[in-house]
This record gives sequence, C-alpha cells and structure tokens, in this order.
Amino acid sequence: MKAEERRRIWEISQKLSPELPVWPGDTAFQHAQTWTMDDGSPVNVSAVTLSTHSGAHADAPLHYCATAPDIASVDLDAYLGPCQVIDACSANGLIQVADLPKKLSAERIVLRSFDRFPREKWMDDTVAIAPDAIDWMAGQGVKLVGIDGPSIDPQSSKTMDAHKAVLRHDIRVLEGLVLDDIAEGIYELIALPLPIVNGDASPVRAILRELP
Repeated sequence: MKAEERRRIWEISQKLSPELPVWPGDTAFQHAQTWTMDDGSPVNVSAVTLSTHSGAHADAPLHYCATAPDIASVDLDAYLGPCQVIDACSANGLIQVADLPKKLSAERIVLRSFDRFPREKWMDDTVAIAPDAIDWMAGQGVKLVGIDGPSIDPQSSKTMDAHKAVLRHDIRVLEGLVLDDIAEGIYELIALPLPIVNGDASPVRAILRELP
C-alpha cells in the first residue's frame, strides 16, 4: 500500500438529516424520495431541501456584501491545503488575538470553541471571533478562517464586524465544523463548496487529512 493511501482522515462535517439544528428561522433540512425501487423504479432518486448554510458550510462574500462574488465564483485554493487547528475553548465570548499562538503556522486556520459539538440542539450563545483577531490573522497571511460555531460573528450581531473584516482582507470562511476529536496541530484541509450560481454559501464535505 502506498504511503498516500495510509494517510488518516478525520470527518469534520455535520451529518445532514431532518434532526440537523439550523439557525432560528432558516430552512430546515428535508429529504424525500422521488423514485424508489420498492415502487418499481430501476433506481432510487431523492430530493433535498436545505439552507445554503446547513451544517458545515462555506460563506461566500455575497453573504455579507451584495456586490461581492457568489460561491460559484470564488477561487477554490483557500479550501484545500495545509491548515492549523487551534483550541480556543477557553475564549470568553470572542476569540481574541491573545487566544491565538504568537505565530501562526498555516494560511488556513480552524478554531475550536466547543468542548463537545451540540449535535442535537441549537445553541444561542456561542463563541465568535473578534474583528481585531481577523485583522491580526490577515497580517500573518491567513486566507481562510474556520470555526465550529454557526458564525464568526456573535449571533446577536447586527453590524457583522467579523464578516466585514474577512471581506476587507478577502479571507474565506468556514462555519459549523465538528472538531470534537481533533487535536491541535497541522493537517491538510479539504472543504470544497458546491458551485451554486448566485449562492451566498454552500454546504461542504469538510475533512482533515494527515500530512505526508
């Protein structure tokens, strides 16, 4: 077996099902059979209804700026490559510069804020990222920021300051990741969005892979 085939993979996506917690007021996940083999069809085919922000997802710049690119237009490079996972579970409300290492080791940063990810219910009070921390990471060359929470801004925010910061620095965003079993360190991130034309976001199948 080749060394490439032995590299360990960690799933960091939420499973999509009708039980998936969604942002209050957003579209619930639904899955329905269209054709079934039980009814005589030669194949099973189904349809899904979901928010573009369901589960683990990539925000498009269009999500927070009406004239910015949609998810089908963004460059994919940011969603694929070396990534640093940082444990920020001790952060109080907002992840600040002081909660981060003094020097970052990758252009993609994934932040863990939950001791255990809330799979069964929506949590209204979750940790977000301070705009100053976004600015600081941009100065370190970061081009993607991911978090296990539902948003890089506080859920009550009306000004979306962290989103404005990533827009200012052209940083890509992943939200809703599941990092319960992930130790701090450097991994390969693979979390490609679907090319949804006019899409403000896209669900992703996010994984971390052991580096060679």
